[in-house]
Amino acid sequence: MSTKQKTILITGSTDGIGLETAKMLVSLGHNVLLHGRSPAKLENVERALSAIADGGQVESYVADLSRMADVEALAKAVAEKHAKLDVLINNAGVYRVAEIVSQDGLDTRFAVNTFAPYLLTQRLLPQLGASGRVINLSSAAQAPVDPEALVGRVKLPDGMAYAQSKLALTMWSRSMALSLKDDGPAIIAVNPRSMLGSKMVKQAYGVAGGDLRIGAEILARAALSDEFATASGQYFDNDIGRFASPHPDALNTQKCEAIVRVIEAVLAEILQ
Repeated sequence: MSTKQKTILITGSTDGIGLETAKMLVSLGHNVLLHGRSPAKLENVERALSAIADGGQVESYVADLSRMADVEALAKAVAEKHAKLDVLINNAGVYRVAEIVSQDGLDTRFAVNTFAPYLLTQRLLPQLGASGRVINLSSAAQAPVDPEALVGRVKLPDGMAYAQSKLALTMWSRSMALSLKDDGPAIIAVNPRSMLGSKMVKQAYGVAGGDLRIGAEILARAALSDEFATASGQYFDNDIGRFASPHPDALNTQKCEAIVRVIEAVLAEILQ
């Protein structure tokens, strides 16, 4: 593990794996930028983590990642405060939502799980530079992406929307890594471990799930250890504890590029 103090942004860090990872990184002396939707929740987490910080700073940023204008504002706020960002952990994700259609007209699950991390990563590339790292939270649940669902024209059941949104994330991770090569940060998709005790697992399967620290440990390792520095474009499967093959679609360059073109076109329309 690297001992040098790093500045690390973790989306969705007020509960679940995100919060556990933030605790771990703060206690190791790193600067952690927290993100959440609820100002009150964020304030509580910031206070709690500042108390255990070992020389690092804790900051918080409020944004609703289902709204692309909020994602832009988050990137801008981070960039204004930090010329350099060492690691971006795109951890925020949703499984079941109250409103399936987002304010931008997207499927909220795809908006948060696929579009928001793509846009945030793109906007923070100058801060991340060639030495930075982007860790994208994928999942063992991956299903072929229906472009019509991706753009919000087809509504899917929760489990299918989740699996497709996670494969789309894994696909753009690989595509972006291949296009940036050595000019950009290492971009790695990670399945933190199936059935960990997050809010999402409880919603989806009605079970308590496993120890969240298992997920936090692999994310801290992905953020800090040398083995991940040269793994851009790869997929780490923590169910088996090693780099492995994702869904075959994520290894198909043409399919990955097609998904990225759809994401780019949608974002261009929303943000015009």
